[in-house]
Amino acid sequence: MSHDGVRPSATRRAAAFLLAGALTVSALSACSSDEKENRPLAGQDIAPAGRALVADGGTLRWAVDAVPATLNTFQADADAATSRVAGAVLPSLFRLDARGRPQPNPAYLESAKVVDTEPRQVVLYRLDQQAVWSDGREIGAADFAAQWRALSGKDSAYWTARNAGYDRIAKIERGHDDLEVKVTFARPYADWKSLFTPLYPKEVMGTPDAFNDGARSKLKVTAGPFALKKVDREDGKVTLVRSTRWWGSPAKLDKIVLRAVPRDERLDALAENKVDLAEVDPDDAERIAAAHGTKTTAASQAAAGAEREKAEKAEKAEKAEKAAKKEKEEKDKKKDKKKDEKKGDEDAAEAAARRKALRRYVVRSSLEPAYTQLALNGSEGPLADERVRRAVARALDRTKLAELVLKPLGLPAVPVGSHLALAGQPAYEDNSGALGGQDTKGARALLADAGWILGGPVEKQAKDKKDKKGKDEDGDEAGEKDTAGSKGEKSEDDDGTYIVGEDDKPGEAEGAGDHGGDGRSEERAARSADGKQYLGEPGAARHGGAPGAYAPMGTAAPARAADTVMAKDGKALSLRFVLPSGPGSASLRAVGDRIARMLRKVGIRTTITKVPDDSYFKDHIASGEYDLALYSWPATAFPATDARPVYAKPVPGADGELKVEQNYTRVGTDRIDQLFDEALVTLDAGKERELMRKADSRIWAGAASIPLYQRPQLTAARPRLVNVGAFGFRTPVYEDMGYQERTPSSASTSSVPSATSS
Repeated sequence: MSHDGVRPSATRRAAAFLLAGALTVSALSACSSDEKENRPLAGQDIAPAGRALVADGGTLRWAVDAVPATLNTFQADADAATSRVAGAVLPSLFRLDARGRPQPNPAYLESAKVVDTEPRQVVLYRLDQQAVWSDGREIGAADFAAQWRALSGKDSAYWTARNAGYDRIAKIERGHDDLEVKVTFARPYADWKSLFTPLYPKEVMGTPDAFNDGARSKLKVTAGPFALKKVDREDGKVTLVRSTRWWGSPAKLDKIVLRAVPRDERLDALAENKVDLAEVDPDDAERIAAAHGTKTTAASQAAAGAEREKAEKAEKAEKAEKAAKKEKEEKDKKKDKKKDEKKGDEDAAEAAARRKALRRYVVRSSLEPAYTQLALNGSEGPLADERVRRAVARALDRTKLAELVLKPLGLPAVPVGSHLALAGQPAYEDNSGALGGQDTKGARALLADAGWILGGPVEKQAKDKKDKKGKDEDGDEAGEKDTAGSKGEKSEDDDGTYIVGEDDKPGEAEGAGDHGGDGRSEERAARSADGKQYLGEPGAARHGGAPGAYAPMGTAAPARAADTVMAKDGKALSLRFVLPSGPGSASLRAVGDRIARMLRKVGIRTTITKVPDDSYFKDHIASGEYDLALYSWPATAFPATDARPVYAKPVPGADGELKVEQNYTRVGTDRIDQLFDEALVTLDAGKERELMRKADSRIWAGAASIPLYQRPQLTAARPRLVNVGAFGFRTPVYEDMGYQERTPSSASTSSVPSATSS
């Protein structure tokens, strides 16, 4: 599970996106002037080193979420670990550079290009003459043809997750010699470079049985710098060893051991010397930095943690206060002094040992090629109205949301401006202007145009229903929290009076703790601009009286502007906001809480529901059981192929049910589909980018998916590990990974981890 977001499961995402170790991205023949200015927001952080500086030998123990259920990346249950294995042991015809642009992998390709467009598109691959499978057979047309037939979608006996691109191929044949593979397309295909990566041997793709079952836990034939030695599900390990049949630059490492370590156990695994490399969450990165005595980083991370988990922090603070009080009482009474001192010494020693263990690692940071979005379910309810969706979007300050997650980590806090590419990719362009920026007054105007009235009457039945629900779904037990707050309720200490002007106490107003300013003053400013008075407006239709003056008992307190809710036809504008509850999703919940506060400013109530991570996507996002949700999509430079299912207009299927593909917001248009289709058939890279930018503008205008920020990528690594860490866009080069050579003066104090240490 990612630390700040939940991504769609491999079951659904694999059907749309080709993930082979990193991303598959279409090549561009040249860079225009605007592309030269378009750079990634953060570069990769992998401790780069030339091969001459990398020691031969050693084992890299690399944490993964789980042992992969399958080693076939084209199956529905493939995951990131599947792609990691494939990247190390199978052919990747193209590898990505720091900007996500594909470069031919010289270990496999001498060239690959379109040689004909009329009457049909023809691509000619020229393979490296040394490229062979581990059994000695040459890589050739038979392997390409077997993969095409398996993934073409024509034979339902193959249990494939996707066939995009392969369904456009007419035939595959040998070229002038065994090193040439000629691929002829039945229909033009702009994203042809997304195909055959990874490339499996014909032994895996040749028959349905081999495809479906033969590569789930073993790969007898490989063709990469590493070979698969063993998949040990019981011990939670996948072992890769240096390939003896590899013809390229020899792998520096003897072994790579992928070890299954859940996110919430990784800090312990690091401290206990069980792994050498692991992606970690911000809180774990903070603890590693603190172990090094990096106070500035630790302090900023602590501040981020406080913001991310406000409610949890309050609970922890209360417990800490009680513990401190109890400890003080015990000390004052001098009970069991010797026992306490001994225990304190033991705790201090244990903490010191843990800090020392964590000092064996550094944190490498970059931005992951993926972004977190706010999804709005437009299939029913208030969000079926585009004006309401646009109002939600205009209520958000996306810069603040990006800062909340990225600024404490020292990463650029720049909102994502496109659904179809990220900064640095050639296709990137900020099209968010099609929707507009944060505008509280504009958001209220959109809601008013949709018939919602700020402070309008709400039927008592609706409130009673909510109260009943609140008894059954308490925030602590069921994970639900109504961000609108309660109004007009008496506490046990309430004497029936209030102080005019003090109804917004410090810490209660929307703006409290939010550097965006006071929510009430912003509300008043927006309202005074249009010259209207609103129900529930502090000071509305009120004459005389000074702040601090006492009102008679029984006088209703004016509603706080931040808590005034939009209503229509007797119903409050309330949206169900679903968030994951797992330990790796703290940042996501913090963003959700901040979004709820921003929406409250414009009169939109949200009920936050926290659900288990394993059911979050399947039972809520994919099934449409949500109004608002946060999850992430991986980036792609093949948007015409990969992103089309994500934004395709839902249509009724033969059974009458809505076919949404991967469009879980259930909002789309015929024009957006048309732009995708046009981009898919053009072989002009510039025209394809322009069509995708037009499509992106229309996706923004539909206001069903609001990109927020590029996800952080934090990797704990041993300092001597080189050419590995936070990769950013660049494809990992497995043969170059290893441990930095030590100078003779320091070699005696440390050595490369043994190939037997796993």
